[in-house]
Amino acid sequence: MKIVVAPDSFKESLRAKEVAEIIEEGIKRVFPQVEVIKVPLADGGEGTIEAILEARGGKVISQEVASPLGERIKAHFGILDDGFTGIVEMAQASGLSLVPQPQRNPLLTTTYGTGELIKATLDRGCKRIIVGIGGSATVDGGAGMVQALGANLLNGKGKQISFGGGSLGEIVSIDMSSLDSRVKNTEVLVASDVDNPLCGPKGAARVYGPQKGATPEMVKTLEKNLAHFAMMIKKYLNKEVKNIPGAGAAGGLGAGLIAFLGAELRPGIKLMIEASRLEERIKGADLVISGEGRIDEQTVYGKTPVGVAEMAKKEKIPVIIIGGEIRGDVEALYERGVDAVVSCIDRILPRAEAMKEAKETLRQATERAMRLIKIGMS
Repeated sequence: MKIVVAPDSFKESLRAKEVAEIIEEGIKRVFPQVEVIKVPLADGGEGTIEAILEARGGKVISQEVASPLGERIKAHFGILDDGFTGIVEMAQASGLSLVPQPQRNPLLTTTYGTGELIKATLDRGCKRIIVGIGGSATVDGGAGMVQALGANLLNGKGKQISFGGGSLGEIVSIDMSSLDSRVKNTEVLVASDVDNPLCGPKGAARVYGPQKGATPEMVKTLEKNLAHFAMMIKKYLNKEVKNIPGAGAAGGLGAGLIAFLGAELRPGIKLMIEASRLEERIKGADLVISGEGRIDEQTVYGKTPVGVAEMAKKEKIPVIIIGGEIRGDVEALYERGVDAVVSCIDRILPRAEAMKEAKETLRQATERAMRLIKIGMS
């Protein structure tokens, strides 16, 4: 029997690689001789570098970059074994987890460090860059990112605007003459699991601004500034980004990558599945197991388990997904290729305790599922 294990991380608890290893342990308790193929995944957020390198091979490289607050920090990027594909995880340089709660202010936070990571991949000779843009601390439309790559976003005094979404309204011209010339010959693919436009009721400021520390007044300022930035991009680059689905991802970084780097936005899980070569590794499997920290009504909208299930169904392979917790009605998952949903939690636990015991509860949940399968086989 061959089982493919292709989970996402259990956020704030277990990395995707750990999840895959623990599920394998649970399988082996019941079927010690089974062949288990582990393909840890991510949807563009935390763990993207590790997931792709685990599946494809490559190396992790350390780089000093600007944090969301402009401080110098150590971040990482990856290069695949092919030598020309770079993996950038914006959360490494511009992630919300890098900003202490009292200092979260998207009027000030910047994507400059993400631009520095992109530049570092170019310095290593990469001609193709995959950028995961989940978990950002910013609403600067990717302004900091493109500044790091040499573009000039100039105010009325002819000076570069300062960091943060609060400065976008000061832009009076965009000078691309100093943009890193290597960008033109580089394919940039962006992994994102949201389709929000840059502006409007479902835009970057209104939907995601509060998550990054924005007050209602800040949201109004950010919305106005992003609209102004989009107008400047239209004027100087002749590109319309305001209403593109996904342009509002990561505080508008999606828009910046499209406008300045000619990037192509892809659903995060589809891009990750392609990068990990899951389709070829899944062929001939008897069972596929996926999962993530929380299974709920949102899981059906482009999350890792559903992307995996839809691929497995093309090969007529049954799918089990395991969640750290299950919330709400998950009936829609059964229409998207999922055959069974299993919860790690078998008793009432405080969240902190559940996360502390995640390894053992995941192992036990997998074993329970395998024992049911064993009954069915007999």
